[in-house]
Amino acid sequence: MAYPVAELYGEMAFIAAHFHWSSETLMTMAHGERRRWCREISAINRLQSGAPADPFAGL
Repeated sequence: MAYPVAELYGEMAFIAAHFHWSSETLMTMAHGERRRWCREISAINRLQSGAPADPFAGL
């Protein structure tokens, strides 16, 4: 089963917008590695905005 193209481009755009990596670099990256970078960027964004690391903690 192929990875959904819309998700692939969404991840690539998210990483490229933050790190300015080339499309060639992002296309050759393994799916797991791309997802890992997306999580890292999201963690940075949460930290910078003052949002909790786990928004569901304490619920």
